[in-house]
Amino acid sequence: MDQIQNKVKKLDEYQWPQGFFSDGIHAGLRDGLDLGWIYSETPAAAAGVYTTSQFQAAPTKLTKNTINLNHQLQAVVMNSVCANSCTGPQGEADALVMQQAVADKMTIDSNLVGVASTGVIGQYMPMGLITAGIKKLELGDSDKVAHAVMTTDSHAKTISVAADIDGETVIVSGFCKGSGMIHPNMATMLGFVTTDAKIASYELQALLSEHVNDTFNQITVDGDTSTNDMVTVMANGASGVDVAASDEFEAAFHQVLSYLAQEIAADGEGATKLVEANVKHAETKEDAQKIAKQIVGSNLVKSAIFGDDANWGRIMGAIGQTDAKLDVDHVSLWINGIQLVKDSISVNFDEAVVKETLASSKVVIDVDVNVGEASGQAWGCDLTYDYVKINASYRS
Repeated sequence: MDQIQNKVKKLDEYQWPQGFFSDGIHAGLRDGLDLGWIYSETPAAAAGVYTTSQFQAAPTKLTKNTINLNHQLQAVVMNSVCANSCTGPQGEADALVMQQAVADKMTIDSNLVGVASTGVIGQYMPMGLITAGIKKLELGDSDKVAHAVMTTDSHAKTISVAADIDGETVIVSGFCKGSGMIHPNMATMLGFVTTDAKIASYELQALLSEHVNDTFNQITVDGDTSTNDMVTVMANGASGVDVAASDEFEAAFHQVLSYLAQEIAADGEGATKLVEANVKHAETKEDAQKIAKQIVGSNLVKSAIFGDDANWGRIMGAIGQTDAKLDVDHVSLWINGIQLVKDSISVNFDEAVVKETLASSKVVIDVDVNVGEASGQAWGCDLTYDYVKINASYRS
């Protein structure tokens, strides 16, 4: 594993893979960048995962259907401010107009264009501004598109990773938005991954589906799932490097998804701390993942962490809420490496030391449930006064 990781390197700055271009502009939907796109000079193998909400938004459904049709994309156009969700036939028509506007601009088939929207649910798209803005999009190489899709995010979330595969370099880059209404499968987040690797679309889809389960599907901010959200991947093969069955490519791909997932969790609305839960010795991986996510999703745990309170009983309470198999008399628990519980009862620990470590920007909770060999991981954030302030005035 170390040998593989030595061939995978996170780059210091965001870098588009070969053959990809982007732009982000101010189209008039708000102050600042609000419309953007990704464009590949050739059609790319494409894969996607999508919100499980029954009220799946028009652009999300359109992109899903588009990818399922031919498993390729050449462009994705995206906007903030308006989610184009719960907008009925008009919303579906507007998403199609956005798709066709990009196709006409670049003289490509409309079935090669994905659409992504985020923002307020129930509002109709300002199509005059949208279509005029699409005409202004250019083929650049900046990360402005990552800023154009931000809503309550405090910063753009981007990463680029280079993988050395048999002496050749493949780039995997990704950006995402998401801060609130986060509780995948999926949540109010949009993720976009691009790579110049050569890979078949069915392999790309399998890879995405597998690694989303360990990354984006293991984060939570507030327990709410949105209507719009998805992760798409485009692989245009411009590097000429075939990555089928490449461990190095899979490691790079996982690193991109894991990093972006943690960026969303750490940037939860009003959050001051990233919370990581690691569960070991579970009977199954599903049980381990379930326990980890229950811990980071508990409002009582999140509140205690915000208050720097070493109230380990709240964590035990969260674990007990699951239907995962436990050795209830032999559970152990640590916070930032300090053991608080052994054999399901308290051990002697220095309350002041634990309180001090809980003030860190990252809090790691380790749990041993003592019934098997499986492990799991999840990420969340603390619950602060500012979360309520932000969401009480989201539309005003």
